[in-house]
Amino acid sequence: MGRSDETDRNAVMLEDVFSAARDEAPVPSQALLGRIMADADDVTRARDAARAAPVRRRGAFAAIAAAIGGWPAVAGMATAAGAGVWIGVAQPPALSTLTGTMLTGTTAQYQLEEFAPGYAALVSFEEELAE
Repeated sequence: MGRSDETDRNAVMLEDVFSAARDEAPVPSQALLGRIMADADDVTRARDAARAAPVRRRGAFAAIAAAIGGWPAVAGMATAAGAGVWIGVAQPPALSTLTGTMLTGTTAQYQLEEFAPGYAALVSFEEELAE
């Protein structure tokens, strides 16, 4: 017996099984249909209850936090802001040397106020304008 004879015999047997399955249409029992309808009623009630529940609106800060990436992004930005304030208040000497080198090309020590005047310079400028 060759390989094609075995394939033909398998095809005939499968066709007999499939034709028998087509002739007998499965009919679900009444118990199964009752359980399906009970599940559908439960889903419908749950959906109606969810629609009836009041919708809680997010605040403006929560909406902004969600827009920039959520709370991890807010935490990272808060850390960066804290580090910036710390570096600005407790200005390390290396920062003065770095700004002096970058802006003037010399290693002379300059204070940050010499490049970015603070509030005192603004007040004196306003006083000059008022006169």
